[in-house]
Amino acid sequence: MEVFCRIPCQSQEITDAIRNKKEKAEDLGAGDQGMMFGYATDEAGDDSYHPLTHLYASQLAHRLQVLRKSGEIPWLRPDCKTQVTMKYKTEGANITPVSIKNVLISTQHDPDVSMEELRATLKEQVIDVVLPSAYLVDTEFFINPSGSFVSGGPEADAGLTGRKIIVDTYGGWSPHGGGAFSGKDPSKIDRTASYYARYVAKSLVAAGLARRVLIEIAYAISVSDPLC
Repeated sequence: MEVFCRIPCQSQEITDAIRNKKEKAEDLGAGDQGMMFGYATDEAGDDSYHPLTHLYASQLAHRLQVLRKSGEIPWLRPDCKTQVTMKYKTEGANITPVSIKNVLISTQHDPDVSMEELRATLKEQVIDVVLPSAYLVDTEFFINPSGSFVSGGPEADAGLTGRKIIVDTYGGWSPHGGGAFSGKDPSKIDRTASYYARYVAKSLVAAGLARRVLIEIAYAISVSDPLC
């Protein structure tokens, strides 16, 4: 077998700009310009410091994965999406979650399962297991609202690297600079700077200095330190 590699190297100009005669790794410049954000909140009441809507959506997706891999729900297939919308109330300068307004699950499945069985099973074994009943007040459930979802993955629809920047962060609670985290070398600050901004935001909330924190930092290519 012969393997052909058609992936070109990064521009030498970018490499030179990052290194710029710097000998220490910590002095290397940023691999691109951009804005990065970190966010944290105490609304979940645990050490995740994530907004509940994003936390619950992630837990629903994880539950689907567990049930699929264990074979407990044999007709589940890998492609799936989840979304949780909550109602909040204002308390002074803060907002507090009150209830879950709606839950959306779209999951790929074998062709021989009926929509009735799919929806009933996912409500019982996924939603009711993951989401606290106290929040399920007049909640609307959208389970495979488009109906059949047999064909999935990149064969059925676009949505690969660089297309899921909101689920990679905070589910819409924070602005986003637009740069994807994956598919880049470590000199690109999209992931590393976002992680450090998250660390700062999380530390401030964990210390009790604020209930919600949003950190924004910006970089210029070849410059080591943030611009702001």
